[in-house]
Amino acid sequence: MDAARLRTSWNLVAAHGDQVPLYFYSALFLSHPEIRQMFPTNMAGQRDRLVTALGHIVSQVDQVDRLTGFLRDLGADHRKFAVRPEHYPAVGEALLATLRHFLGDQWTEDLARDWADAYQLVSRVMIEAAQAAEQVNPPWWVAEIVGHERRTFDVAVLTLRPQYLLPFTPGQSIGVSHPAVRAWRYYSPANAPRPDGTIELHVRAAAGGAVSSRLVYGCAAGDQIHLAAPVGDRLTLWPAGGADLLLLASGTGWAPVKALVEQVAAEGSRRRVDLYVGARSRLEFYDTDAVDKLAAAYPWLTVTSVVGIDPRRPGEVTYPVDRALADGDWRSRHVYVCGSDEMVGRTVQTLSRAGYHAGQVHHEGLGRHWYGPAWRTAVESSPQDDSGGAR
Repeated sequence: MDAARLRTSWNLVAAHGDQVPLYFYSALFLSHPEIRQMFPTNMAGQRDRLVTALGHIVSQVDQVDRLTGFLRDLGADHRKFAVRPEHYPAVGEALLATLRHFLGDQWTEDLARDWADAYQLVSRVMIEAAQAAEQVNPPWWVAEIVGHERRTFDVAVLTLRPQYLLPFTPGQSIGVSHPAVRAWRYYSPANAPRPDGTIELHVRAAAGGAVSSRLVYGCAAGDQIHLAAPVGDRLTLWPAGGADLLLLASGTGWAPVKALVEQVAAEGSRRRVDLYVGARSRLEFYDTDAVDKLAAAYPWLTVTSVVGIDPRRPGEVTYPVDRALADGDWRSRHVYVCGSDEMVGRTVQTLSRAGYHAGQVHHEGLGRHWYGPAWRTAVESSPQDDSGGAR
């Protein structure tokens, strides 16, 4: 495969924007109408997933080790959508038809062979990973909601009890779906693993978000939902070793950060941890009791609350990173950032300008997350926060 040729051709196709996924899904559903039932009725939130997925895969096609690990996770995760090996050729046919359509005269036999080989590699790794995962975990877990607390108008804290133990690492995200909604949304547990196996989720209802709105407004204790296997490692603590930490969170981005604090406590390590947790107003600090209890219980933890909007200074917004950098120099620490895309983006830029290097700043990717299948999912915007809650 010629990786440079694949990238160049994909860039030409991607320049057609929304027309690319529209053509792809039309080709897929026309040639394989039986597949349409696997997708949500409303495809509006689905269309750019294909572009993001293919762009990511193609950009790393010559980095086999990194790409293979990514595809294994993706293949195992596909199981919750009832994706089977026989579905992959249909997707491959639609992909090649889409590329041929938009490349026109630039679509050559050599390029077609490169794309077919690349897709065969992708599908083989994903299928093998899905088959291996069948021996370890179910496609999804059924969980009972044992606690449902509305903390603000649009934020609820849910306590879930999976039917079977669902292992995860603090900082990972778990897929969540309601049986009445054909879509999945990713949330980071707000706790380290507990002896009783329960999981705490912090959910903000997103505008137009079918899953998040259902979880906040349409669920109660006793209801059942579905959970998918945990994914992601960008917010897990292993890269930091025993280093001291600076934790920056806003909104429901507090959830995974809370889990990290609990993990540090469970480790019994001697880390110093400084936590800056922000909200737009004092009324939006929805989990203050838990924050206060953690601060009181652990002498190695220092907590600072940051109110983003001050009525005395209209138009100005203070982010947790602003307060943190005003308080001290943290460049000897690993920094974990979680919140809305706006908050994370601004925080990373601010830290970079202040001399913090990329290897010490940990956060999930901006925009729509890469959790879930490349070609089929209706994931709402980001795992956790003001944009709706998947960080």
